[in-house]
Formats: sequence, structure tokens, C-alpha cells
Amino acid sequence: MPSTDENKSQSDSKMARRALIASTAGSAIEWYDFYVYGLSAALVFNHLFFPSSSPYAGTLLALGTFFAGFVARPLGAMIFGHFGDSIGRRGVLIVTTLLMGFGTFFVGLTPTYDMVGIWGAVILVALRVVQGIGVGGDWGGSVLMATEWNSAKGKRGFTGSLPQFGSPLGLITATIVTEAANRMIPQESYESFGWRIPFLFSFLLTGLALFLRLRVKETSSFEEAKRDGTIRQAPVAYLLRHHWRRVLQATLMRAGQHASFYIFTTFVLTYGVTSLGQTRSSMLLAVMLAAAVSLGSTLFWGSMSDRIGRKRMLQIGIIVMFLFALPYFGLLNSGITALMVAGIVLSLVVHDMQYGPQSSFIAESFPAEVRYSGASLSYQLSSITSGGPAALIATAFMATFNSTLPIALYLMGMCLIAFLALFFMPSVDDATDTHDTPMPVHDWQTAS
Repeated sequence: MPSTDENKSQSDSKMARRALIASTAGSAIEWYDFYVYGLSAALVFNHLFFPSSSPYAGTLLALGTFFAGFVARPLGAMIFGHFGDSIGRRGVLIVTTLLMGFGTFFVGLTPTYDMVGIWGAVILVALRVVQGIGVGGDWGGSVLMATEWNSAKGKRGFTGSLPQFGSPLGLITATIVTEAANRMIPQESYESFGWRIPFLFSFLLTGLALFLRLRVKETSSFEEAKRDGTIRQAPVAYLLRHHWRRVLQATLMRAGQHASFYIFTTFVLTYGVTSLGQTRSSMLLAVMLAAAVSLGSTLFWGSMSDRIGRKRMLQIGIIVMFLFALPYFGLLNSGITALMVAGIVLSLVVHDMQYGPQSSFIAESFPAEVRYSGASLSYQLSSITSGGPAALIATAFMATFNSTLPIALYLMGMCLIAFLALFFMPSVDDATDTHDTPMPVHDWQTAS
């Protein structure tokens, strides 16, 4: 008959598997909500909510509402990081799922400029902030729910990449639903009511995410912290007092990856349609193909980091991204369909060299007592410094210079920032760390 320890181990392993499924599926649904907004902002929101503006100005304004969600993400990270570190990961994930789901659903009910004038855009921004707060608090919990189980030791690069896997899965789902609505409904009807369908569809996806996440217990790491009495009552304040340098480093380390993603998936849609003369459907299908390939590459590079180390994998990824920036736009500007599609697909494979192992690396850089706060805040601050402005900056550069060269140079500059930030971060991997040991203390840093 199995011993008590064996029964507990089997129970923990079963719950860890549930946690992986719930984290991955929940993350995919959360990102579906976020990306379906980005697709609509790039394709139809410019004339639905800003009809009096020029095409580029309208696109900038529409992407500005998209940026509002990025500004709200660090706020969500701070709010839910506090509760995630003080009361637990599981309950926080339930709340963030509801926030994202209802925020997205009500975007689908928002009146356009023809109905209420500029108030439609105001409502849109408010709902985008709700979305941003939700996703800002959700990412950290999803990653920790996947990696903080004892059975994840030795393979946290892979398990941490599973919530990241939810991002391309969410992008694929958002693209499929958006494209299906666009194809089934005449263009005039689509811009009247069809664009709302992908947002309203999120109601069903939110229900699925809640079902999966309610079946998961609290992580073993957090339960151990509770038993040991190491829970901080004000984890965010403690984090910013003792580990602010690590937060800054992790934020800047994301610069190249985060900026590139929104250039590769959001800006490219506008650029392809307005500057390259491609159809909206062809650009959406190319991005969807890239996201499908990204499903495998995200997991591959995450698993590779278990073999060669997270930091080394990230360094390689940044260098490859730097070298890829100019060829990427060369492929797009070639005018040859096969080369354009190849550039779009390769862009996410290169992006995933950083994205796959990034979640585990960031989580491993903070001690358990402030891990939710530290991982969430550093990850989401990048939304303001890198991810959020990227599509706006690329669109503005294109309108000003009528050339993709400044955009490529901008991306290369972000890679340099990322490489320098990563250089000063220590290597903390499963091979040498228990995942619950506080990060190394340097002579320039005080921790207690």
C-alpha cells in the first residue's frame, strides 16, 4: 500500500498537471481577449471611432487606445502582485480572469462614433484599462501556477514556457474568430456589427477559463511559505525597497522581445495593407501561420533553456533578433508573397528565442516571498517602456520617413538595451537553484 508521502507526491503531481493545463488554457484565453482588441485597433477602429482623421492619424489614435491597456498593466501587476504574494496565487487568477473577460465582452457592446461621438472612444479606453489591469495581474499568477509545484524542478524552462505558449494560441484564436466573422459577413455589415462578434465570443471562453482554474489548488511553494511564516504583509513595498534594481533589470531585459512582438503582429497588419497593398485577409492569415509555428518554437526554446541555461538562451535570442531586424523588413518590402510570408513566420520564431525561457528566468530572479510581485511588475512595466509604444512608434516613423529603416534601427536599439540589462543579471537556473532561494546579493545591493 502506498505510503502517505507517496500519496501526497501523486496528488501533487496530479494537481501540477491540472495547474499546467489551467495556466496554459487560461493564459490563451486572456491573451485572446488582449489580441482581439489589437487586431481590431489595427484594422477597423480607426474609422469606427475616429472617422474624421486621415488614415495614418486614425490608426495612431486607434493604437493609442490599444496603448492605454499597456499603461494599466503595471497597475494590475502591483494590485494583484500584492494579493498573490500575501493571500495566494489561485484566488487572484479567478479575479483576473473575470476582469479580462468582462472587459472584452463590453468592448463588443461599445457604441461607435456614429452613435455617441467621441464618447465611444472614451468608453473604449476605459474598458481597455480594465483589460490591462486584468492581464497585468494574470501573467505572473499563470507562470507561478505552472512552475511552483515541486514536480516542475529540473524542467522549469519548459513548464514556464507553457503559459507563454498561451500567447500564440490566443493570437491564433483571435485571428481565426476575427477572420471568420470578416469572411462570413459582408464588409458593410462587418463594420456595422460584425466586428463585435469576436469580443462577445469571449464570454464563452471566460467561462471555460474559470472552470479550469477553479479545479486547481494553491501551489506547493506558496503553501510552504505559509507554513514557514515567510509571507510578507506588504510585498510590493518590500520588493521596491530591497529588489528595485532587479525589477529595473528584468524590465529592460524585455525591451527587444516586447517591442518586436507588437511590430511583428500589430504594426505589420497596418503596414501590409496601407503601404504594401496586401489584403487584410492575406495579412491576417500570414500572422496566423506565424503564430501556429510559434506554438512549437515557444516550447522548444523554453525546453532548450533547461539544457544550456536561461541566461545563455536569452543572450543568443537577443543577438539573433538584432541581426534579424534589417532582413525582416527586406523580406516584407521585397513584394514577393513567399518572401513576405517567410519574413512574418520567421519573425516569431526569432522572437520566441527570448519569449519561451523568459518567464522562468524572471520568476527565478526573485525570492518566493515577493515572486508574484517581482515577476509581474518587472514583466508589465515593459508594457510602458517597450511593448505598448512599439506599434505607435513604428507607425509614426513610417508616416514621417516613409521608410522602414528607422523602424529596424529602433528595434536594434531596443535589443542593445535588453542585452546590457541582461548582462548584469545573474544566472539562476534549476540546475543550481531550488527556485525558493532568494536571488544572489551583490555588493551594491542590500537584501534581507
